[in-house]
Amino acid sequence: MTKKELRTKYKALRARLSDQEIDTMSMDIANRLLQLPIWEKSYYHIFLPIQKQKEINTEFMLHILQGKDKNVIVSKSNFENHTLENFLLTDTTVLKTNALGIPEPVDGIPIPDEKIEVVFIPLLAFDQDGNRVGYGKGFYDIFLEKCDPKTLKVGFSFFSPESKIEDITPEDIGLDLCVTPLDTYYFKN
Repeated sequence: MTKKELRTKYKALRARLSDQEIDTMSMDIANRLLQLPIWEKSYYHIFLPIQKQKEINTEFMLHILQGKDKNVIVSKSNFENHTLENFLLTDTTVLKTNALGIPEPVDGIPIPDEKIEVVFIPLLAFDQDGNRVGYGKGFYDIFLEKCDPKTLKVGFSFFSPESKIEDITPEDIGLDLCVTPLDTYYFKN
């Protein structure tokens, strides 16, 4: 399937999920995350969910990161050039929901992209090769291109992988692994 077809399919699948199903599956993903050998790192970038898009509830992951005393990084979107500005999430960080429903920091302590060691990536779908489909604006591809090549790219998905995304381009940056409620998939990228 193409990215466009996959966006349509997975937006429809997510639209059918109840809030309780989202919370249960999000907690299952968080529990799987605890089993991964990724906890020796210090700087973790996480997305804050767009509730109206029925994204994964990352509150459970935030609790894990804070409980492990990790530096948690969140982004603010620049819609003019499709880039992300990254800030340290602290007890005093003020979050404001933007026009697309994304909770973002108003300001804060900036963190350079190359300092981030693990990025948890929102996505709509992924395939067996670790390619991913988001909303199509390229924010994460641009961001990941600026990260250190050793930065671990971890996707979260409610659903299993597709066999193949047909229209991947050289600009598309794939995942190192993807965590679902039922399994963890590892990729060679």
